[in-house]
Amino acid sequence: MASPIFQLSDSYITEGLALDPHGATYLGVPGFDHLMKDFSPAGHDARNDHDVRTLAALNTLPVDSPDDRLAAGVLRENLEASIAAHGTGEHLRAVRIIAGDVDEARAVFDLMPTSTKEHWDNIAGRMSQFPGALKGMRESWKLGIEKGIVTSRRQALASAGQLDEFAGAGSDPGFFASFVEQAASVPGAPVERLRTLAAECAGAMRDTASFLRGTYAPVARDNDGCGEEAHAAARRKFLGAVIDPREAYEWGWEETMRLDEEIRRCGELIKPGASAAEVRHLLDTDPARMVHGEENLRDWLQELMDEAMSFLIDGGHFRIDPRIRTVEAMISPPGGAAAMYYTSPSEDLSRPGRTWYPANGRTSFPRWGEPTTAYHEGVPGHHLQGGIAVIEKERLSRVQRIFFNSGHGEGWALYAERLMDEFGFLENPDYRLGYLYAQAFRAARVVVDLGIHCGYSVPKSSAWHPGEKWTPELMLEFMTQRSSNDDAFNRSEIERYLGWPGQAISYKLGERVWLRLRDEAKQRAGASFDIAGWHDRALKLGNLGLDLLVSELSAA
Repeated sequence: MASPIFQLSDSYITEGLALDPHGATYLGVPGFDHLMKDFSPAGHDARNDHDVRTLAALNTLPVDSPDDRLAAGVLRENLEASIAAHGTGEHLRAVRIIAGDVDEARAVFDLMPTSTKEHWDNIAGRMSQFPGALKGMRESWKLGIEKGIVTSRRQALASAGQLDEFAGAGSDPGFFASFVEQAASVPGAPVERLRTLAAECAGAMRDTASFLRGTYAPVARDNDGCGEEAHAAARRKFLGAVIDPREAYEWGWEETMRLDEEIRRCGELIKPGASAAEVRHLLDTDPARMVHGEENLRDWLQELMDEAMSFLIDGGHFRIDPRIRTVEAMISPPGGAAAMYYTSPSEDLSRPGRTWYPANGRTSFPRWGEPTTAYHEGVPGHHLQGGIAVIEKERLSRVQRIFFNSGHGEGWALYAERLMDEFGFLENPDYRLGYLYAQAFRAARVVVDLGIHCGYSVPKSSAWHPGEKWTPELMLEFMTQRSSNDDAFNRSEIERYLGWPGQAISYKLGERVWLRLRDEAKQRAGASFDIAGWHDRALKLGNLGLDLLVSELSAA
């Protein structure tokens, strides 16, 4: 029989699904796919009340085992961070192009099954509530305006543009109009109703875009940085740890400069004597170095992950359960963020883990930056992390299997990229340069995120803009110099950092913790160090913050 702490963790998720139907869809739990999440102030308050009640109950329960201790720690960490964020009113300004209200409400449809009439009935039910969900968002944003809790004008306008793209215009039918046409081939699906609902959803998105431009943007925050106090709260949320921001900023700068030199040396192997920009141009424009067509891209990404899976199993580097040895490469719908992302398997494993690649209207895709991204999002990155958490039902509470801490999760995925480089998968200079740019890009994120939000300056010792305060324009220039992607992607990334403070630093700072813990374990074990065993123990801890990860693995 499950302990009281495990029972509370399970009931917290089960009861919470009624308050967050999107979470149910993400987990693959039936019975909620016809519902939309309530984004109104009342909806946010109801979810916070659920957190408060659960924390109060947790504080009364005994801890009877090591598994209990860790489960209680993860649940408490999750609840306290959520309650603190609600207390500061963060939910009243969730206006951003990634991980904001709009993005969540649209993206949940990507995860819905579409093969039967019943599936499309559920989709129709959810679509019928979509305009109301946007109305609830506007109510929350209006309350934020009244309380002086607003995001930046830049984020408001960027979100309005995102809504316009989702809604469609001219020859572009938009997301919902395109999406519902899949129902035409499903017997009995309510096609005409879906088409009517698609038009209503598009209209609601246009109305919301108009609200953001006409009502919200004029009173939004002028300053793009959130300030040290808000950033400290964000750091705690995304890292699950307390850090010295100045030390992290200075380390990020030094790490970026180190990687710049590695990039220079690798570029010499590709095109001797060429500048970094010239090397990138060659890799971006040489047809022989590209994949042509979305389907060919998907097939190639699938091959990369399948090859990695076989190697990691056969080489004894990981112990991978047969139930999670499949991860599917997918092309993501247009209109979302420019970065590749991952979705975990459903709880019942009927839906496998998937990587989602945004084509963004392109038909040809340079290869050089994609292998390291596939290892980050797929194998051995987020898929092993997410998949192992899903199947560890005996040892992990439901909260541990579901909760995602960015410092832990993104730090692991960046560690996974480095691991594949150590294993020789990136020996091709083109691919290794892609890996180095990915590393430098994440190190530069630490610099620009802390720089803009905490008000730091470019080091006076720098030959580049010495002593200047960070601005969005300087951020874009700094990131572009270390990017393997195009200008549209880089601009999208800047919007992301400005609207989602603290998240961007979690990758490189999280990787730093993972590497330190592995090095310490090697030193303790000496010649008997078993990397597969260490990976197995680490991933079977489930999802937790960095401070908890350190306390658990430091004794391993």
